[in-house]
Amino acid sequence: MNVEDDGPSTVAPATVNQADVSKPKSKLQTWLEQAKQLIGIQAGEKDQGIRVLRSNDPFYNEEQKFMDNYISTTKYKAYSFLIVNLLEQFSRLANAYFLLILILQLIPWIAALDWWITLLPLLFVLSVTALKDAYDDIQRWRSDKSINNRTTHVLRGEHWVEEVWSKVKVGDIIKVESNESIPADLLLISTSSPNGLCYIETAELDGETNLKVRQSLAETESYNDDPGQLANFYGRVECELPNNRLDKFIGVLAMESLEESEEDLAQYSLDNEKILLRGMILKNTTWAVGLVIFTGHQSKLMMNSGKPTLKRTNVDNLLNKIVYYILGLLMALCVVCGIGSFIWESIRGKDFSELYTPWQSPLDTTILIALTRIPSYIIVLNTLVPISLYVSVEMIRLGQSMFINVDLSMYHNETDTPAKARSTALNEELGQIKYVFSDKTGTLTQNVMIFLKGSVNSVQYGQDTVADAELEKNPHLVDFSWNKYADPKFRYSDQSLLDAVQARDPDVDMYFKVLSLCHTVMSEWEEDGTLVYQAQSPDEEALLTAARNFGYVYMSRTQKTVTINLFGTEEEYELLALLDFDNVRKRMSIILRCPDGQIRLLCKGADTTVIPLLNNKDPSKLEATLEHMNCYAREGLRTLIIAYKTIPDAEFQEWEAIFEKATMSLEDRDAEINAAYDLIEKDLDLIGATAIEDKLQDGVPETIANLARASIKIWVLTGDKQETAINIGYSCKLIKPHMEVLILEGDDSDDVKFEIIELQYRISDLRKTARKVRGITLTQPELNRN
Repeated sequence: MNVEDDGPSTVAPATVNQADVSKPKSKLQTWLEQAKQLIGIQAGEKDQGIRVLRSNDPFYNEEQKFMDNYISTTKYKAYSFLIVNLLEQFSRLANAYFLLILILQLIPWIAALDWWITLLPLLFVLSVTALKDAYDDIQRWRSDKSINNRTTHVLRGEHWVEEVWSKVKVGDIIKVESNESIPADLLLISTSSPNGLCYIETAELDGETNLKVRQSLAETESYNDDPGQLANFYGRVECELPNNRLDKFIGVLAMESLEESEEDLAQYSLDNEKILLRGMILKNTTWAVGLVIFTGHQSKLMMNSGKPTLKRTNVDNLLNKIVYYILGLLMALCVVCGIGSFIWESIRGKDFSELYTPWQSPLDTTILIALTRIPSYIIVLNTLVPISLYVSVEMIRLGQSMFINVDLSMYHNETDTPAKARSTALNEELGQIKYVFSDKTGTLTQNVMIFLKGSVNSVQYGQDTVADAELEKNPHLVDFSWNKYADPKFRYSDQSLLDAVQARDPDVDMYFKVLSLCHTVMSEWEEDGTLVYQAQSPDEEALLTAARNFGYVYMSRTQKTVTINLFGTEEEYELLALLDFDNVRKRMSIILRCPDGQIRLLCKGADTTVIPLLNNKDPSKLEATLEHMNCYAREGLRTLIIAYKTIPDAEFQEWEAIFEKATMSLEDRDAEINAAYDLIEKDLDLIGATAIEDKLQDGVPETIANLARASIKIWVLTGDKQETAINIGYSCKLIKPHMEVLILEGDDSDDVKFEIIELQYRISDLRKTARKVRGITLTQPELNRN
């Protein structure tokens, strides 16, 4: 229920320094005033297809009529609660039926019972349900109020002012401090960390608890959190319209540099790595400053939430169906009684007419009496429809919610988190689940990756998959004591790989250089001098930790350089381009200018996408590598291909111009960038492959067995190789030894449909031969896990 809060506010009022108003206009401000006539007024957001906003220009932003930052997830409004709730309740057949009975009882010449006999129980049912709905909505309103009244620091003039979230507007510059939630979708301007880096937790958006990295533009990081400098930050952002894509942002920032005064405005490409979304939490960063892009219900988080809708459970649908049957029986009884009344009136009714009021027309009077008796019979027999049934169900749901909230079996002791029923309308659906679709990585597995094996130039290196306790007792563990940067938690038992490293084998050297350079991990130094990696992907952290222990230590990165330490000697690589990983590409590449002056592209990714890019100079090496990868997959290990190429300077300069043009595009940017990626990611030299173990979480096989006992069908979605997926299926007891494994591997929908038909015939044949098929596992390599 939406209730406005007009109470006093303790927030300091926003003030604007008069001196700021009278400042002479910069070139950018003058240019923006001219652009305002061409773009800002003549066309709205939807007409342009883009959003245009300005920093430190509240008057322009007010004219655009952007949505405010106030949110409401309530289902009802205070002024319309009664009407909307009654409409919802009368959508239930039983309630509508008793409303009809009440109306019939108000007609004197067909009423068989007093109207209040139906009114009182109907009012009771409607009141109980309305109170429950009101309680649920008030809880949502309280949650909204708490969120809207959270405070953040907003730049007003040249001062940081504490404002509630609901008063944050598009174009405001705000400052978020460590462990605070982001109040709106922001363009990151600067942070307390070097190079404009900040770490964020996205659990509220995607459920992932591992920290992710965001980085501001190099051109804005110098603004820091100085309100004086930020008050002179004049930028114009052109970006996409509000949408629900959490993994995508397209925009361009035009700004006037603090250091330069060129006539033309500098333009910089904006992507998702420079955006902080509402709901993210700032971690391991003292503060971050951002420009508000989307607010309130136009933020990506809220656009993914959707509007509250009326939800009907299976029990509700069943009750409605039962009531339909009862109504059918009731109407049949009433029609039969009406026909009986017609027959009786036709045969005996005329005898009574001689004593009482005579009929004008016996036939017409008989029909009229019979027709008017049918509604009377409906009123008399209305108790066939159990009006109390719905009240009983609502009370049971309320009691179930209370039991859920205090259930110790659903209490998580480590985080002191009890179960909480946020709605009392869907409780019974928990017992109606038929299918469970589960991710593998981080859901069934621990999401703690360990580098176990590798293939370099057709040579296998690695150790067997063993338990941690057994590995500790292994007398053949590699000694990394010579490496002061080695991670003490890393264990490895194949001495031959270290021997190849120390012998400076060129293939092994390039193998570990790719692992230590081709990634998006950020490094930190703790107070005790320990080197710590902050990785968005545990795969990258596992590979980087392995390279670190073997002497290829990733030290730091800026927006222009990457530094590694090779056996005590630091090497700095110029970062020329980063070709991002995504679910379609299934690979990432980095282009660097190496210390020897050469430009190299380093690449790692899934075999299905990297192998077609290889130059195939050595087919025997590729064949051996694929054989090794298939062995790793059968052991349930995650695999990646490692490759590289050397790029001539002239070729890179030509490609760089194409790439920069693609990054500045506001239309079809992704397609243009991917096309640019394809131009440079080809003719790669194969180096080898990696194999990583991701162990199952405790209790996964038992949980899956219990779900199967409850006749719940389980689907596990994974981007691993087919052999890896099948092996994991056996490990987690999703596939049992007696099961027949059926594989679908079509390239398009038609192929898959044809294969499904073939499998159906195969299953039918198996049943005819009395072979009991108790489970089917479908594995589709194209399903990917980011």
